[in-house]
Amino acid sequence: MRFKCVLLAALLVACQTSSAQFTALPEDVRSVLDSVGPVWAEDISGNIRKSVLAFTPILKNAPKDGVKVERNLSYGAHPLQSFDVYRTDDTSNAPIVVFVHGGAYVGGSRNSTAEISANIPTYFARHGMVGVNIDYRLAPEAVWPAAAEDVGSLVQWLHDNGRDYGGDPEQIYLIGSSAGATHIATYTYDEELHPPSGHGLAGVILMSGRYHISSSPNDPNLAKVRAYFGENPDEYERMSVINQVENGPLIPTYIVIAEFDNPGLDVSGAELFAALCRRDRRCPKFTRLRHHNHLSMNYSFNSPDKRLSRSVLDFIRMGR
Repeated sequence: MRFKCVLLAALLVACQTSSAQFTALPEDVRSVLDSVGPVWAEDISGNIRKSVLAFTPILKNAPKDGVKVERNLSYGAHPLQSFDVYRTDDTSNAPIVVFVHGGAYVGGSRNSTAEISANIPTYFARHGMVGVNIDYRLAPEAVWPAAAEDVGSLVQWLHDNGRDYGGDPEQIYLIGSSAGATHIATYTYDEELHPPSGHGLAGVILMSGRYHISSSPNDPNLAKVRAYFGENPDEYERMSVINQVENGPLIPTYIVIAEFDNPGLDVSGAELFAALCRRDRRCPKFTRLRHHNHLSMNYSFNSPDKRLSRSVLDFIRMGR
């Protein structure tokens, strides 16, 4: 009982975020986020479009500070096993920060628009790191655990070649959003997916991923979940990250959810938080980002709202 109380208190404290940086966003953007937030799940696609339109002018005019991009590198034979590298000319022996996009397992792109998701590796390149933006194989062509295997292949590529781009292969951090967070977490905690040399990670940042697979009829993406994880729900427990944690490796983890998240993904993040607290007897870093929705927290990188981006920088610089 005492541990449960401590766990609850830790989660409540971890969830608190200040709204001060939110007010740095233009008023029209704040208005969009505050209006779509409470009704996010009623029209997810429409509210995504509204959020993208609100952030695009900000990200288009955001500082890029000498960041250069090397595009369309390959870490495998499939056309989607490709990525872009963001860095400045003086980057050397720097942490490598990889962004893995979402898309409900069947879609998405590392370049959803000219600004999204390039804003994320751009932000880290501006702060002296090597930013990497990747694509991976998608369902229904590629099914579980193909995308997690792609994450592992990219990590191995960076270990072999990262120094050629100014990176330190011993400091590889993965950031995933939605399905991207699921794929990262699957690779991170399932040791059967690791090469003999080990997982190769310094830490992971998991934003609104799905860590406990189910066939809930309330899931707006259930058909897409089935496309990747299969039609047999009896297999879902075996595929769920939450059931790999207990015997998984000890890797620094930062869990993020949005105040207005896709149905069930905030609960999934809280479940992973609790599982790591129980396993380690010490809780990982956790943020519930106020005012933001499932995807607008991605768009906040390299914007005036620095709450999440600065927190991730701190996590990387401190190693926990």
